[in-house]
Amino acid sequence: MAGKTGIGIVGCGNISRTYFKLIPLFGGLEIKACADLNREMADHAAAANGIRSQTVHDLLAADDLDIIVNLTEPDAHWAISKQILNANKHLYSELPLVTDFEQMQAMLSIAMTRKLKVGAAPDSFLGGAFQAARVAIDSGRIGTVVSGTCFMMMPGMETRHPHPDIFYRPGAGPLMLYGLYHITHLVNLLGPVARVAAMSAIGTLEREITSGARKGERFPVQTPTTVQALLQFESGANITLSTSWDVVAHRHFPIEIYGTEGTLVLPDPLFFGGDVHLTVHGNVPQMLDASAHPFSRPNQSNGTKSLANYRAAGLADMAQAIKLKNAYRCSMGLAMHALDTALSILKSAEIGAFVDVETPGDRPEQLSPEDAKALLS
Repeated sequence: MAGKTGIGIVGCGNISRTYFKLIPLFGGLEIKACADLNREMADHAAAANGIRSQTVHDLLAADDLDIIVNLTEPDAHWAISKQILNANKHLYSELPLVTDFEQMQAMLSIAMTRKLKVGAAPDSFLGGAFQAARVAIDSGRIGTVVSGTCFMMMPGMETRHPHPDIFYRPGAGPLMLYGLYHITHLVNLLGPVARVAAMSAIGTLEREITSGARKGERFPVQTPTTVQALLQFESGANITLSTSWDVVAHRHFPIEIYGTEGTLVLPDPLFFGGDVHLTVHGNVPQMLDASAHPFSRPNQSNGTKSLANYRAAGLADMAQAIKLKNAYRCSMGLAMHALDTALSILKSAEIGAFVDVETPGDRPEQLSPEDAKALLS
């Protein structure tokens, strides 16, 4: 892997546009090829980004590709990831990494046998806002973390995605698609999860697409659309997590962490920046200064406000680690622990009892401003 790391992308749907736009921010990465089962989509993406379009088979056989990024639909992740690993390519996957425990164990076995690296989204915990929160916790500014809350609640995907039905199948849903962001962030902040308890519900058994070419089409719901969970961490902290696609509006903050000496309020974990507020005994809230961190700087707009989005930072960190033969932050261990936590939450909701999280958790190293700058250069 001398020079830039060659990147191939499998899956040229909506999320691929983000990766095509942001991967070039990282100096050590170069996208060279893409593939999709819909060859027309691959051809269009290749033409738009100045790369080559290939079949999945030919892309996996290409000698100039070191890491393959799997951006396919959630229920196709394992089938494609297995092909990637069996082609002796390192793998970086959008979430969820896989959709059940058996697939997770099979992936681990292949990767270890072939001595390949596996990384996975989300990587937004590498953002400046969340690294500032991590430093505050690690330095004891809020004392011992006792509890906290996390909320990801909104209307369903049928209101904003051209093909929302793929998100309502088993292995998807708000917990697996968005709750994994919160779980991964919590592991970064607090360390591994020990056990969970949960309840779940399906708001409506059928949904109607409200926009796009398929407007008016109805489809069945096959996974819980509201999940409320309690996560007990090995540290002793207890955090509640609510994820839902059955909520019109709410006024909760995305993440709040409560310690014996203070409280942290964190922004939306889907992005890398935002305001982090710290309140300690007897003081008014203060905003933590994350301006020195490159991944806190806004680089896009959603039409109403500027946002910091450095998706692919985890991919760049993994590529650098492969070259240097050291650890990377969006590791298979972290992804599998977060996934096991989510699967255990769904199991708990099904059986009505606490479930232990059996997969060991990797708490990633902090990403300093200097480390982040090195990934961009």
